[in-house]
Order: sequence, then structure tokens, then C-alpha cells
Amino acid sequence: MQPKGVVTWAEIDLTAIAANTRAVKAFVGADTEVIAVIKANAYGHGEAPVARTVLASGATRLAVHRTIDGVRLREAGITAPILILGYTPPSGLEMILEHSLTPTVIDRPIVARLSELATAPVHIHVKVDSGMSRYGLFPAEVVDFVTFANRLPHIEVEGVFSHFSTADEADHEPMLAQWDIFQQVLADLEQAGIDIPVRHTCNSGGVISLPEAHLDAVRPGIILYGHNPSPECTAPFPLKPALTLKSVVVRVKTLPAGSAIGYGRTYLTDRPLVAALVPIGYGDGFHRLLSNRGEVLIHGQRAPIRGRVSMDQIVVDVSAIPDVHVDDEVVMIGEQDGAMLSAGEVARWCETIHYEVFTSIHPMVVRTYRENGHFIDPKFLRYV
Repeated sequence: MQPKGVVTWAEIDLTAIAANTRAVKAFVGADTEVIAVIKANAYGHGEAPVARTVLASGATRLAVHRTIDGVRLREAGITAPILILGYTPPSGLEMILEHSLTPTVIDRPIVARLSELATAPVHIHVKVDSGMSRYGLFPAEVVDFVTFANRLPHIEVEGVFSHFSTADEADHEPMLAQWDIFQQVLADLEQAGIDIPVRHTCNSGGVISLPEAHLDAVRPGIILYGHNPSPECTAPFPLKPALTLKSVVVRVKTLPAGSAIGYGRTYLTDRPLVAALVPIGYGDGFHRLLSNRGEVLIHGQRAPIRGRVSMDQIVVDVSAIPDVHVDDEVVMIGEQDGAMLSAGEVARWCETIHYEVFTSIHPMVVRTYRENGHFIDPKFLRYV
């Protein structure tokens, strides 16, 4: 459904996200919680509608990267536990307390300040750097830090977690090495008499590739949106892609041979060419690397992009597609009339991964939402 006054939009199938969430929950079992990762605006799908959907479909917690993301979810009426995966600066600690968020904390001054500010119990999670060399404590630091934090007033270390760097690759040895390190940290905590209720380390790739590491919770991301982490890491259950990126034709004209298309004159027609103008560009998150190499779908057929992607327009060659007219639907990602342009294929043209393709879609691109084939309450037809 094309929103009024809008020529480029993304359609999100919440029924697909619900089905994917239920499939993940069934796979990990009743004893393992699903912490749905909805950072980066739910991988470009819209955080608040996705949050409501996953929580109604088997997820019990949410995870975002930044404190402000958690605040927005609270303001949208989300009451479930929200884990902040990244760093919260001291200036954000009062926001953590005001909105009942669960921070990831690895610094003694910050956890001490959180304790000073708190007037009621605060759950925190502690991250272990098991080999990714990003945010997290070294394994040998974990027991001392958790002991210190647990002794502070109002602080309860609810969770400890790590993150796999190669769970989506065919070679499982690095992932298994990280798993061994994390297991040793858990054993050290147990030996020290420290009980951690929520232990988690599996991202989408780990969910699929290392079931023995599911522990108390898993943190699926890309599979909730209907896509495998990589061609080497595919789910043993069906996934339903949830996002279709659409636009419309706004101009059709025949260019004579020798016409230059777009900035830099990077494409010169060697014959008459029927050109369709489509109002999407890199300002919408449609990568400039698609210039002269990407394709779109019109009437269920592929139309190649000619010339450079502009900030808000592209030109596509519809010479081989009969009867293209203004207002005809154009699909950049997704299915049309039985033809498919996957995010993975777009990612290959862009020399990147499908995660970036989704998260690059600009927040100002309107998202519309449907459930069970029907577009839902117009309150969701907003900028998210």
C-alpha cells in the first residue's frame, strides 16, 4: 500500500517477524529466553512495531545498543526488560534509572556511580571479551568485577554475556575457542559462589550453529527479520523475509543514442533507450555503489540501473519491459509478481552485507506495516 503523498516507502510484514520469532523460540526451547535484538531501528524495520510483535511472539526481553534507544521504546509504551548492549556514559545513568533499563557495565567508576544514584535494585549485565577485542572485560577480570559490583548497594549482576565474531562462517574453530573461554568464565564465577541468572552468548549465527551454547538466553537479530546470517550459516527452520523496499515510476522517456545519463556521464546510450525515472537515491539509503550495476523490479522483470545513483533519483532501463507507465510500482528489495530481488543480492552489488543494506534505509523513508495480509492501524504510518 502506497502511503498518501509518498513515492518511496518500505513495507514491513509483522506476520513474518512473528513467525520468525516463534520459530526461534521453538528451536531454542522453553528453558531459554529470547532476547530480541532490535538495535539500529530494528535493523531498519522500525523499532516500536517490531518490539510489540516479537514480545507477543515468544521473546521476553529486548536488546538495543544505546541508552536513548531504550528510552524511545519506553516512551512508545514498551514495558519488557530492555538490555543496553553498548556503553552508557555517566551522563546517561539517570536515564537508565528513570526508564528502568538494564545497562551493560564493565567500569568500576560507572557501576559505583550507578549505585550512588539508585534508590531501588538495579539489574546490570557484564560483557566478557572472549576474543572480539571490543567492549568487554578480559576473562581474568570478570570475577573480581562482579564481586565488586554485587557488594554495592542496589546493584544486582543479573547477566553475563559475550559475543561470537565468526558464528556465521563455515570454520567453527574461532567460535568454539570463544565458547571455551566463556565457559571457563562461567566456571570461575560458579567456583567463586556467584550465581548469574541470565547467561547468554549466541547471536543469530550462534543460535543456528552452536545449540549447546544457548544457555539461559539467546540474542537473535537478523533471523528475526527473515534472513540467514550468511550463505554458510542457514537456519534449520523456515524464515520469512519481512521487508520490501518500494518506489514508483515518475517519468518515462526514450533517450536517443549518445545520451549521457546522470552525474559524471558514466553511462552513454549506444542505442535508443527507454528510461524510467525512480525517486530513490543514496539520501534514502540506496547505495551509490549500485550505480551502473544494480537492478530493480518493474512488472516482475529486472530493470538495470543506468548512470550514477543520485541523492534522490535513479534512472533504470526499461527498454525490454513493455508498457511501463508513471505510477507503476518499483521494487528495490523484495518480491514482485513472482520475481525476487533479495537483500543479499543487493549487498553483493554494494560490496557489503545485507545487515548494512537494511540499516542504511533512512529513518525518513516511511515504513508501513501489515499483519495477516492487511495493513494495520494508520498510527504506524509514520516516520520511525
